[in-house]
Amino acid sequence: MDLKENTGAAFKNDKKGNDKAPEYKGAINVDGTEKQIALWVSESKKGTKYFSIKISDAYKPENLPQAKDIEVEESDDLPF
Repeated sequence: MDLKENTGAAFKNDKKGNDKAPEYKGAINVDGTEKQIALWVSESKKGTKYFSIKISDAYKPENLPQAKDIEVEESDDLPF
């Protein structure tokens, strides 16, 4: 997501797989650094609803191994 500095956006989590997953997910840009945000709808003891928020480092797909970096063992023993 390309965010202007000191702005952010959160969207409803349509892929919520369990009760602990956030209701909303998104990103924020804090002083030029992009972060991920997760939000849960919570309720205080007095019944006031609020967002509980977690901020973490942005997901970086370049940290994943690339196909060229994965060694594949070749064999002549093919079953077909």
